[in-house]
Amino acid sequence: MSVLLALCVTLLTLATPGRGARRWEPCTDLRPLDILAEAVPPDGAARGIRVARVQGALGLQLSAAAPHAMSFPASRIFVRCDVFPEEFSIVVTLKAPSLPPKTNEYLLSVLAEGPDALLLGLRFSPTRLHFLFLSEDAAGAWQTRVSFWSPALMDSQWHTLVLAVSESSFSLTTDCGVPVDIAADVPFPAALSVRGARFFIGSRRRSKGLFTGLVRQLVLLPGSDATARLCPCRNAELVLSIPPVLQGLTGEPEDNEVLKYPYETNMKVTLGSRPLCTKMEDAQFWFDARQRGLYLCVGSEWVSVLAAKEKLDFVEEHQSLFTRSETLGIEVFTIPGAGLFLATANRKATSAIYRWTDGKFAAYQDFRTHQAQSWRHFTIGRQVFLAVANFHPNDKGQEFSVIYKWSQRRLRFAPYQRVPTHSARDWEAFEVAGEHFLAVANHREGDDHNIDSVIYKWNPRTRLFEPNQTISTSGAYDWEFFTVGPYSFLAVANAFNGTSTKVHSHLYVWLVGSFQLFQSFLTFGAADWEVFRIGERVFLAVANSHSYDVEMRTQNDSYVINSVIYELNVTAQMFVKFQEIPTCSALDWEFFSVGEDYFLVVANSFDGNTFSVNSVIYRWQGYEGFVAVHRLPTFGCRDWETFRTAAGSYLIYSSAKEPLSRVLRLRTG
Repeated sequence: MSVLLALCVTLLTLATPGRGARRWEPCTDLRPLDILAEAVPPDGAARGIRVARVQGALGLQLSAAAPHAMSFPASRIFVRCDVFPEEFSIVVTLKAPSLPPKTNEYLLSVLAEGPDALLLGLRFSPTRLHFLFLSEDAAGAWQTRVSFWSPALMDSQWHTLVLAVSESSFSLTTDCGVPVDIAADVPFPAALSVRGARFFIGSRRRSKGLFTGLVRQLVLLPGSDATARLCPCRNAELVLSIPPVLQGLTGEPEDNEVLKYPYETNMKVTLGSRPLCTKMEDAQFWFDARQRGLYLCVGSEWVSVLAAKEKLDFVEEHQSLFTRSETLGIEVFTIPGAGLFLATANRKATSAIYRWTDGKFAAYQDFRTHQAQSWRHFTIGRQVFLAVANFHPNDKGQEFSVIYKWSQRRLRFAPYQRVPTHSARDWEAFEVAGEHFLAVANHREGDDHNIDSVIYKWNPRTRLFEPNQTISTSGAYDWEFFTVGPYSFLAVANAFNGTSTKVHSHLYVWLVGSFQLFQSFLTFGAADWEVFRIGERVFLAVANSHSYDVEMRTQNDSYVINSVIYELNVTAQMFVKFQEIPTCSALDWEFFSVGEDYFLVVANSFDGNTFSVNSVIYRWQGYEGFVAVHRLPTFGCRDWETFRTAAGSYLIYSSAKEPLSRVLRLRTG
């Protein structure tokens, strides 16, 4: 008993602070550890390592290096003990290579002694980023892999990744975007020994799997998630630490030394207006600062070396198009051999088609419609169709919408098929597995807004559209079809359920011959869905028009509400909220691009007091999302369309409150 008591007293003494206990200390400093700087000499003079400047940033190209050239012992940073931190994050800034399928390259590995003793690794493939680590228990040791879907990296741009690890939680954040979280079955080990191990940059200690891209930053942050330090960030320079060799261009040579880096060269560049190209300027460059174009003098001509990038400078009015009445929807389309056309869905009895003639739209064909809401152009083989959504019944009380077909002989559209509809708001045409479909958004039947909308399928035998599937909707306003890989999706904008505009809009996915519910979104008088892509990223924007409930007194500001942009999270298999944008009874989104820039324009229609409100063009700013760049005076704006001719790019909007649509030209610099 006395021996046991003495042992307990001894243990208690060791565990009591100030009485011989050892204070816990991490194996490394809890600060950013620049792994890249540890392996690269300050002057960058290592065999097989090249400094390259791409898109204004310096990076290291390691593909020519021997596998051992970029390595150092783990003891260099684990100075107090030899255990890898249980919680940490790794920050990588890279320009990923374009790899063939089933190819893997290592960004980082930590290897123990032995033929293939991988303790930890970060591996890149064409579609995924893999984090590997050694797990072990009493039964033995095995390698665990956590994989993140990352096809968007192969776009020839710089990207900054933050991998955060905490027990069984693994998170990857790309360019301060929405983090992708994975809860793994196997946690990262609490005590991963790195005694005698080495860090290898861009390899796994062998020639196979050498990283062939560019790397600018590789930092280990023990003890915390680096995302909070980097994000949000208003510029692309997401830096915790980079080696001295990559911290900028060299200045003037000192003591007549030659410049150190291979990208330095003798070059004469002329700025300003276009100079003469003569023998004196032969083989010299001229940089057009205004247009940002680079030209080389060859013989007597300036030859473009770097094309000037087209960018949106401002928007100017090009044409005031007086329509038959207020216009609730527009559709711009091209018919091969016939030209560019604009269809207007007018509130009164006549809608029209206009043809682009001598740089402007001119009247071409009229149609009798019944408070038309929208047009949809589509083709089946060589046949060209145009469908109108009628909101009101005809003089005989019959309620239907009409599909027109283009006559190549008469160069006119002629009625082709009548389709029974109920206060139709929109048509959507699409193709799935080689079959053609039309979906109509039925808004209400009498006073009942909770009715079925219908998907019609083209029957090649009867050459007619026939009902194929019904979907329950609530005041349906718009359909939007899109594909992601092999999957087909159809989104409906539900606007009103009879008592409230606060209703769920739905996204459906095509499975086994029909559309099945995939995801629901809480919306407020949803009037439009717009799908668009930026690189490999897929976005879905909803236009919210009105927050109203019959049990609550309507306030003026119920029209000034947020519209929402969602982004597809492939790992979570759902769209997640990306950005909210304040809008004034938004009725439409339109996505377009100019050069390398991406834009969204919103149709703001009413702020609770007036229909004279600005519609807004937003530009994609990467980490900041979409930022307002142009405000356009509009009156009851209902719909936007964009189109391009040989003369340039244009926007056109329709007004639901006056018989006037406006064509705007995008002035580019």
